[in-house]
Amino acid sequence: GRGALQDIDQMSLFRPLCKFCASIRTVREIVPTLRKALAIAQSGTPGPVFIEFPIDTLYPYHLVSKEFAVKNPPKGLMGKIVSWYLNNHLMNLFAGAWENRDVSPLPVHIPQATEDQVQSCIELVSRAKKPVILLGSQATLPPTSAEDIRRALEDLGIPCFLGGMSRGMLGKDSPIHIRQNRRDALKEADLVLLAGTVCDFRLSYGRVLSRRSKIIAVNRDKSQLLKNSDMFWKPTIAIQGDAGSFIVRLSKGLKGHRCPEEWPQSLKAGDSTKENANRAKANEKTEHHLNPLKVLHHVDELMAEDSIIVADGGDFVGSAAYIMRPRGPLRWLDPGAFGTLGVGGGFALGAKLCHPESEVWIVYGDGSLGYSVAEYDTFTRHKTPVISVVGNDACWSQISREQVPILGSNVACGLAFTDYHIVTDGYGGKGYLVGRENEDQLSDIIKQAQREAKEGKATLLNVLIGKTNFREGSISV
Repeated sequence: GRGALQDIDQMSLFRPLCKFCASIRTVREIVPTLRKALAIAQSGTPGPVFIEFPIDTLYPYHLVSKEFAVKNPPKGLMGKIVSWYLNNHLMNLFAGAWENRDVSPLPVHIPQATEDQVQSCIELVSRAKKPVILLGSQATLPPTSAEDIRRALEDLGIPCFLGGMSRGMLGKDSPIHIRQNRRDALKEADLVLLAGTVCDFRLSYGRVLSRRSKIIAVNRDKSQLLKNSDMFWKPTIAIQGDAGSFIVRLSKGLKGHRCPEEWPQSLKAGDSTKENANRAKANEKTEHHLNPLKVLHHVDELMAEDSIIVADGGDFVGSAAYIMRPRGPLRWLDPGAFGTLGVGGGFALGAKLCHPESEVWIVYGDGSLGYSVAEYDTFTRHKTPVISVVGNDACWSQISREQVPILGSNVACGLAFTDYHIVTDGYGGKGYLVGRENEDQLSDIIKQAQREAKEGKATLLNVLIGKTNFREGSISV
């Protein structure tokens, strides 16, 4: 129980953050504790668990017994007591360690809507003329497959706004996927289904929801389900249950019924108008370097249909969420509202290992790239050829957007136009520098990076970008 690695009070650090924490005391506890932790991690609202393994529970008996041996024991009674204590502790540590253990998974509890709740929602949706679905990351969780959810949404025909991990759920050109003007749509809607979507800052704490709308909220977590309710919004029906399974059951109950087609068509028309405006903004010249929207449009148009997009950044990634169109379910990975910068390298590595046949793209901000650029060494060693596009504006722009107007200072927001392409070369990958002088070659450079990736080399596009007023006033978090 002593030693530098074990003196840290890890429990005090992790207990407030995790669903379950445990400290292993004997080898025989390892299997049952792990089984319990794995079940808890997946049950209810999935979340992290933490198990502390003292180092003497991780090494084999013959090594631990050598460490326990007292080389120069004290003489007399004290020596006998010390030897007895250590031997007794060793025997208890490994008692039952070699017995067979049940290693089958424990059952996972996933809350589900009741039949009465589903039926009440069926009646509400069937009467709605202008329903809207807001799909959040939670809707992509097991046990319901993303493809089943996609078919259910298409059968319902209700216009959908997709957020977080649900981006891509309907493919890139679905007639019911609405990407723009969400606030306006919510003002008009007579029914809103919050499927795994939380009324936090992303929905102005519920203030964007019309008080005239019927609201169905579905979430596994009760506190998230009712966040800010009775203050700025109030659910008509609140269901603590799995959002994905609920949508499938709702679709089956409404079989043969579809949302009036003029409603999604009108929202789609507004979508087209806004996206045309975004494309026009992409063609504007920036004072320095390239227009970031133009870069993102080029990447979106040229990436393969099987691409997986990993988002890791602030301002540049925020723009990418408006411009880039994930090709299918679970083909957009981001850290979520409570995530952090630096996940790009690890997310991309996992995505490429699971789907080696797919193009894996990381959309990096230059600030976030600093946290995981060393993973290009990993990509090279493990032959996982991902492609990164870095929006390099030498600034923490997401923070600067709000800091400068409020405080009148850009302190601590400035970075440098670092040669990330050279860093990539040094790690065994292939880097490209893209700026105004070779802007006309942007498409050719993207295609060359794709060819390099197909041939097994991780690539990076270090794109020097300028400033635009796109997303002006966005929250700096």
